[in-house]
Amino acid sequence: MEALLVSTGVVALAEIGDKTQLLAFLLAARFKKPWPIVMGILVATLANHGLAGALGAWVTTVLSQEVLRWVLGLSFVAMAVWMLIPDEIEEDEAALAQRLGVFGATVVTFFLAEMGDKTQIATVAMAARFPEPIMVVVGTTLGMMLANAPAVFLGDRLAGKIPMKLVHGIAAAIFAVLGVATLAGAGQAWGF
Repeated sequence: MEALLVSTGVVALAEIGDKTQLLAFLLAARFKKPWPIVMGILVATLANHGLAGALGAWVTTVLSQEVLRWVLGLSFVAMAVWMLIPDEIEEDEAALAQRLGVFGATVVTFFLAEMGDKTQIATVAMAARFPEPIMVVVGTTLGMMLANAPAVFLGDRLAGKIPMKLVHGIAAAIFAVLGVATLAGAGQAWGF
């Protein structure tokens, strides 16, 4: 249950102000069809985070416990720093949306936008950190939906009211705590 709750909370916070949330705002404003956009986000996130979770689980089979502890701890600390750097949406991702229709554009653009993104890397790290990688994928997907579905339905009205620096600061603090705890050996109960 801890894997689900931590991954949901961390990704929901990390996603606020992220480029995929900006993409959700853009698609909602452009197409004004929230349900195909929300379903596209869900499909893209399940695919992307499913692959990330599988990678995270696989990493635990090829790295020694000591090396894994250091890699994960430093990854979480790096994520804390990265959270403090704001994202911007790229115009290529928005242009693709014009050609594929609402659902297809959302699936493709969200999947591509998540490649190498903070939340994808966090999914890999948490899937390696927790013994239940499937619960991590469920949690990170839920976190993405908690952050992006309101963005789709409320659009720009919501964006101006969220204190992005505060949210990013809280997410950075959570990643930093996870990193320090991992480096200090807090995961030894799970084997690393």
